[in-house]
Amino acid sequence: MNRISRLAQSLLLTALLPLGAQAAWPDQPIRLVVPYAAGGGADNVARAVAGKLGERLGQSIVVENRPGAGGTIAEGMVARAAPDGYTVLYDTFTYAVNSSLRKLSFDPARDLSPIAMVATAPMIFVVNPAVKAQNIGEFLTLAKTPGNNVSYASFGVGSSAHLATEMLARDAGVSMLHIPYKGGAPALVDVVGGQVNAYFANASSGLPYVRNGQLRALAVSSATRLGTLPDVPTVAESGFPGFEVLDWHGIFLPAKTPDAIKQKLADAVRAAVTDPEVVERLKGLGIAASTMEPAGFGGFIEGQMARWSALIKDRQIALE
Repeated sequence: MNRISRLAQSLLLTALLPLGAQAAWPDQPIRLVVPYAAGGGADNVARAVAGKLGERLGQSIVVENRPGAGGTIAEGMVARAAPDGYTVLYDTFTYAVNSSLRKLSFDPARDLSPIAMVATAPMIFVVNPAVKAQNIGEFLTLAKTPGNNVSYASFGVGSSAHLATEMLARDAGVSMLHIPYKGGAPALVDVVGGQVNAYFANASSGLPYVRNGQLRALAVSSATRLGTLPDVPTVAESGFPGFEVLDWHGIFLPAKTPDAIKQKLADAVRAAVTDPEVVERLKGLGIAASTMEPAGFGGFIEGQMARWSALIKDRQIALE
């Protein structure tokens, strides 16, 4: 073999190597980075999906919790990771909000790629039973009445509970006092105790308090009523057409990850999320399994970012 032939063969092998590497993916465990503490709602869903996802891919999925800074620590970690498919981000609602509230060391639109939707979760607008309101309209009338000083809880500035209430307040032309908490559990405790008037509670955590009479449900944030609360109207039905705010969960990869790996992961996520065992397990957590392909999920994320950026500017929302 002459020198030119050997050189041509070497170049051919070099060119084919990445294709072989992509075809073999995954050939080692995958890190699923979750921006929240172990044992929380997002972590529970991530772990429910991770087991079945590992089965589909033939590799173990190692859940790694990296909480802090509203999720941006984990997001930045994955954004800067090697684009080889072995570091995956599991994120939620605040992913679409962070760039409007925080100065980031990375650009989500440039450095991360949406891969697949995993799940969605509605919220229930609840009030303490002492609040003299049986529906959203009556509650908003109270909020408009001078001297009432109506307050609402959230599990942090920029959370779905916070922004859903601010959207409702904007659309209704009212002002309410926002009381942010460091989690959903303490927010619920203070609404039940009467220290705060209202809260857009996660359906799974709020429903037990509604059933035992400790909280009154006025409306749900989804486009349709909940099967578990068929008599409680949606916010849209209560005079605010088009109102819908859902917590969502999704999978992301570093932007430069090869397309073949992105698609293979997306296919595996779809299969895992639609597995009957996972569907039932998520249902038990008050979460609805929901699939969306990379292109559709990418469009969804763009829409979410635009929606919440506009609200944040309009309501002059800022981190304290």
